[in-house]
Amino acid sequence: MNSAEYAELPPAQIWARELDAGRYHCSVSTMYRVLREHGQSGERRRQATHPARAVPELVAIAPSQVFTWDITKLAGPAKGIWYHAYVVIDIFSRYIVGHTVERAESAERAEELIRETIDRNGIVPETVHADRGTSMTSKKVSQLLIDLGVTRSHSRPKVSNDNPYSEAQFKTTKYMSDYPERFDSLAHAREWFEAFTSYYNHEHRHSGIGWHTPASVHFGTAEEVRDQRAVTLAAAYTSHPERFGRRPTPPEIPRQAWINDPAKRREPTPQIS
Repeated sequence: MNSAEYAELPPAQIWARELDAGRYHCSVSTMYRVLREHGQSGERRRQATHPARAVPELVAIAPSQVFTWDITKLAGPAKGIWYHAYVVIDIFSRYIVGHTVERAESAERAEELIRETIDRNGIVPETVHADRGTSMTSKKVSQLLIDLGVTRSHSRPKVSNDNPYSEAQFKTTKYMSDYPERFDSLAHAREWFEAFTSYYNHEHRHSGIGWHTPASVHFGTAEEVRDQRAVTLAAAYTSHPERFGRRPTPPEIPRQAWINDPAKRREPTPQIS
């Protein structure tokens, strides 16, 4: 049982293979007993070991520093038919900087979209983050980012919190009141997603950016909007101070956005000798 041929096999496999070779030594239960007597009753196969994945820690203090992207499925006109929405988001402003809807997921289309998005944005981001899907880790996308001098970042396997902006945006998309149960065609999916993106960027007030629109934060008008809000609130307070517990101020605009905030990293506890 400890021979090179059988060392990783369970007793039933060894018993059957020996029997097929015309040899009978003992029952399977006897094999287990012998193994137990020699302290070898545990898992006999070599176990695969995987190095721990580094936690992605990304910080943006302005637009166009960190983009994150993902692909989600949209139900088509019949069971088994799906369209694929690719969405690229600026994590600081939450602005959708690039999107497309396609019949299938492909590395070629992903590479094209990222290239188009960066060209249209006019500023090359420092980092592009994604999960570990085949398109995200493809050679085409990787080579494009290398050529542009962009740092590649990937989520850890099976850790959805490593791509929270894409996950949250997809949830917002699919909770829209007019989100179809099924799209009639690829053209329908593209038309709906185009309208949604315009709404999301220019009308949707986002809780994570002080209830401003992503476009306002992305293009630098949010501070002016906040000042106008402050004037409106001050006038309301002057007119009816009794309606307020204290002088109201508009929500602050966050000064940074992050994936796995490095400031919250747990440092090793120093050992006291």
